[in-house]
Amino acid sequence: MVLPLMKLGTLLVKTVSKPLASQLKHQAKVHPQFRQFIINFAQRNHRITTQMQRRIYGHATDVEIRPLDEEKAVQAAVDLIGELFIFGVGGGVVVFEVQRSSRSETRKEEARKQELEEFRRKDEELEKKMADLQSRLAEVEQLAKARGLTGMFKLRQQPHAKGSENPADTSGQSTSS
Repeated sequence: MVLPLMKLGTLLVKTVSKPLASQLKHQAKVHPQFRQFIINFAQRNHRITTQMQRRIYGHATDVEIRPLDEEKAVQAAVDLIGELFIFGVGGGVVVFEVQRSSRSETRKEEARKQELEEFRRKDEELEKKMADLQSRLAEVEQLAKARGLTGMFKLRQQPHAKGSENPADTSGQSTSS
């Protein structure tokens, strides 16, 4: 249920960011100081990209690059600002999703570690109980041997001499001649 709502929320943020970007473009065209800033930015961007393209294609880079006219510079800058804004919002959403997924995985890993620790703890308890039961059984066997009750408990008996009868074996049998 949460995942579809998160996806819907990210889609909403992206959709809302587009009108905000266009409003930012409009303000960039109207505000005089911001306009001059973006014109300078667009001219610098134009020079850098033109020089990069000339280097890539193997042309001379020491030639003078003609500046863009003011309207083209403003349009290029506001387009770049709008795209950067939308890209920033999209990038922020991706970072948010990655962090959320990472936290979810961390919680799952912690739950697995706790479950494994619980199994280890139970295993140790069972080993202690087993050792305790084995020691009790050894005590009972010793007491039974001391009192001569080995046949009653069907404990491991010492091997008898040949020809002697085991009382446990003959108790249910009758000899008929």
